[in-house]
Amino acid sequence: MERQNYSSGSPLEASTGYSRMVRLGDQLHVGGTTSVTPEGTVAGETVYEQTLYILNKCLALMHAAGFAPSDVYKVKGYLTDMTKAGEAARAYSEAFHVVKPLFTLVGIQALNRPTQLVELEFEAYRGCALSNPQGVS
Repeated sequence: MERQNYSSGSPLEASTGYSRMVRLGDQLHVGGTTSVTPEGTVAGETVYEQTLYILNKCLALMHAAGFAPSDVYKVKGYLTDMTKAGEAARAYSEAFHVVKPLFTLVGIQALNRPTQLVELEFEAYRGCALSNPQGVS
């Protein structure tokens, strides 16, 4: 199986030795991503804003690797304040309301910077079709 690493251009990826995404054939794994911009600042002040930024950032990177939002089957989220879970869910729903991947959101004590409120990771499989869009069979 062919492996391809992808970078978002973050200087930490090169200095720390990790990839933002790894493609293994038709599988794509996106590592934990926060709302840090290419300039190194944190985008968004609310959980909703940061979640939207992360979703847009990761979906653009996934698109560049040949994957569509409909290929995403699992999303894991880490939130520093679970009282704000509704904000994360609202942003998530805007991206995945129709696709309905698995979604896990857990509370954590902190992220790398105090201004980082949410982190997401994704798993996708290229070409997976939604066979029962109306519900579970």
